[in-house]
Amino acid sequence: MIRILIVAALAILSWITYLDRAAISSVKDPVAAELRLDDKAMGAVFSSFALGYALGQIPTGWLADRLGPRVLLTAVVILWSLLTGLTGFVSTFASLLLVRFFFGLAEAGAYPGTARAFYSWLPASERGRANGIVFAASRLGAALAFPLMAWLVAHYSWRVTFYLLALPGLAWGVFWYALYRERPMDKQEAQGGLTLREALRTAAFRLALFQYVVTNFTTFLCLSWMNPYLKQRYALSAEEAAAYSTIPLLVAATAQWTAGYCVDRLFQSKYRAQSRAWPAMVGFAIAALGALAIPFAETALGAAAFFALASFGVEVTISPAWSFCMDLGGRHSGAVSGAMNTCGNLGSFVSANAFPWIQASFGSANPYFYLLAALNLLSALAWTRIRARGDGA
Repeated sequence: MIRILIVAALAILSWITYLDRAAISSVKDPVAAELRLDDKAMGAVFSSFALGYALGQIPTGWLADRLGPRVLLTAVVILWSLLTGLTGFVSTFASLLLVRFFFGLAEAGAYPGTARAFYSWLPASERGRANGIVFAASRLGAALAFPLMAWLVAHYSWRVTFYLLALPGLAWGVFWYALYRERPMDKQEAQGGLTLREALRTAAFRLALFQYVVTNFTTFLCLSWMNPYLKQRYALSAEEAAAYSTIPLLVAATAQWTAGYCVDRLFQSKYRAQSRAWPAMVGFAIAALGALAIPFAETALGAAAFFALASFGVEVTISPAWSFCMDLGGRHSGAVSGAMNTCGNLGSFVSANAFPWIQASFGSANPYFYLLAALNLLSALAWTRIRARGDGA
């Protein structure tokens, strides 16, 4: 029963992280109008979160391994919730950048802490589904953010919405500290696994770092520029853009369930060595196809469908990647998964700035989508050399 509660609690946390994270994209227009920011400035705002989030991954992963998920997750969730509320008080471009940077720095601890909790409580044969559940919840949070923020801004203001968004995280932090207890294995030094330094010496882990850069380069588009892109290209209202933007995120949630199930079923079969690689390879191939089709969409619905296809494909790759890090890192899963997520969020940082830069330089966003397709194909090839520990990693 305690394992079910832990997975459920971490799924709720994942839902909160993406609700808070996607909110800034939903209110881009009123924030930009009030603070007098152009698209490049808003790209810097989006990427300031990604930079803080990337820089915080390894330190918070290391702390999760040392302090345990109970203390680490309680501290970071309460801190980022306070910073979410503080976003509603900013009055200048500089203050917005700083708050979003430190918000990202605090939120960095969410998934390394989750990985460490899963390593402690779940056998390897169940981690695919657990990761699928957690990341599915994150996409539902992001999907909810678009219509929720549109409704809140219409009835209140963008500032009030950030005050309200601070409340779920504060409540979760108190609940988690009361619920979670470390298992004895957290304190046993002989559980095995590679340290981060040892993992970095393996070709498989270095390839895992590359493919996760591409994963986040792709997924962050749906959390940052997809909504404004649909709104501008197809002349949509805020409510219409929000509705179309939820489609890829809801589809992404189904991808997480699918991937988690496939990873665990393959792990329990004679194809254990391919249990992480095969779902990821298929996922990246699907993502490449979806990204390549986006420029050819003639309607907002068609574009949303192709975004959904790309989103489905790349989301399938996430559960295999995190399961691989737990296989490789063992009791060092926090630091190892944190390193992968660091690289991934450098991809988010580049994506947030590359989209408006490419669009301004070429007069079209199409080259961005062609680049996206090529990177996803390279990642599919990378997974031909990535195997779970003990199976060629």
